Amino acid sequence: MKSVFRLAIAFAICLIAIPALAISAQADGPTTWLSGSSAYVGDEIRVYGEGLGDYYGTVWVYYELNDDWKMVDKDYVSSGGDLETDYFEIPESASGSHEIRVCYNDDEDDWSIRTEFTVKPMLEITKPEDAKGPIGTEVTIKGTGFGEDEEDIEIRYYLDGSDYERVKRDITADEHGTWEVKFTVPASSKGEHEIDAKGDDSSLSEVKGTSFTVKPGINLSEPSGYVGDSITVTGAGFRASETSIKVTYDGTQVGSSTTASEDGTWTITFEVPESARGTHKIDAHGSSTSAASISDEGFTVLPKIMLVPTSGHVGTSLSVSGTGFAGSKSVTIKYDATQVATTTSDSKGSFSATFLAPKSRHGEHTITVTDTSGNTANVKFTMESTPPAKPTLSSPANGTRIGFIGSQAPTFQWTAVTDESGVGYMLQIASDEGFTNLVVPEISGLSETNYTLSKEQALPRGAYYWRVKAIDGAQNDSGWTAPYSFQVGLMPLWAFIVIVVVIGLLVAALVYRFALKR
Repeated sequence: MKSVFRLAIAFAICLIAIPALAISAQADGPTTWLSGSSAYVGDEIRVYGEGLGDYYGTVWVYYELNDDWKMVDKDYVSSGGDLETDYFEIPESASGSHEIRVCYNDDEDDWSIRTEFTVKPMLEITKPEDAKGPIGTEVTIKGTGFGEDEEDIEIRYYLDGSDYERVKRDITADEHGTWEVKFTVPASSKGEHEIDAKGDDSSLSEVKGTSFTVKPGINLSEPSGYVGDSITVTGAGFRASETSIKVTYDGTQVGSSTTASEDGTWTITFEVPESARGTHKIDAHGSSTSAASISDEGFTVLPKIMLVPTSGHVGTSLSVSGTGFAGSKSVTIKYDATQVATTTSDSKGSFSATFLAPKSRHGEHTITVTDTSGNTANVKFTMESTPPAKPTLSSPANGTRIGFIGSQAPTFQWTAVTDESGVGYMLQIASDEGFTNLVVPEISGLSETNYTLSKEQALPRGAYYWRVKAIDGAQNDSGWTAPYSFQVGLMPLWAFIVIVVVIGLLVAALVYRFALKR
């Protein structure tokens, strides 16, 4: 019995001694471990070691990347065989296990100890840097630690609870499991919204997501315009169903109050109030969103003029009014290049003035308004293009003769023509029916319905033609009347003298003969 008992005790001692010997042997051999067994790209880790006395001095740490190697640290093993490297960042690498080697020299194949490290997939917003902004912000998001060349990756933006919107899909990672895309923040309420992703090799539970914080903001349908324009303000990022939302223009409410929808969006439309040229501040606030938390939007008011009427005749009374000019400035109004009026704008950049349409050619004309700050605007005015009626010729009557002998300076007469733009007349006198040979220069700008030739313009004996046309103040032309013909004189003066002399001689001869008979 004693022998059996002693054998049992000896066996128990052996069982205890064997593990102790193993632990001691393990402790005496080289051992390495990491500060963490798994992490994400960009995380920092370090390598620890014991029992590395045989490797006293410099060692190199290499990280395996797709059958390639990257040196991540260079450090020292103490004389006691201990190693504690500096922290180094996990480089961009695909998900899964990666080997880390501690090497004798700068050669990844000359290694002494190796260990394993696991990379996990994650998301990171790189722009904007604070991952905050209003609805519509363009977000740049980067994925790391996904599978090598992983396909069909999609990004989910969570609107509320489990409700999400796929903001990007069909993304493919590179050989290191990295990808980067952009998306626009969809309509969603104020606050933090989770962003997640999954692909062919990465599930939602494996991917470390990120978040984007929606800040309340507003957008304008137009950045600039005119007084009276209809502008729509769109708000987003407000509280779900937030009430008493108002829009202000330079601090004064415009449009009606409204309530946000469940996703924190709303719209308010207003007409641009009377205001001077320049940029004006558009802001908004609600029952739980202060104006201070909203980035102001600027709306630029531009100068504009209105004309009444936009068409007419010479002498038409024109009323021009303007908005959006500089406040309290002198204003000059020109019709084409001719100044026709001046006035002064009020404090809100508005003005009005009247003037008569001057004599000008039919068709379009430009009315330009300029203030002393250099702001300008123009509008078109159309001058009437209806020609006046043709006059009716009176005297000399058609086919008549004027005078007996010598040159004559007749008076030409015609009927009056009326026109809203005023009317003048033009007279031509020629020696031929085609009016190619004018006997006196064309006579224009006549305001009366008659014209008498001067002594210098007197017409010698011969046949003549004359005609008239009416031209109104807008230079509309009636066209020439059908010409009238007339004759000047019966015979030349020398012939008349000869006849007189002959008659005188005959009379003298008759007297003489009569006297002889007696």
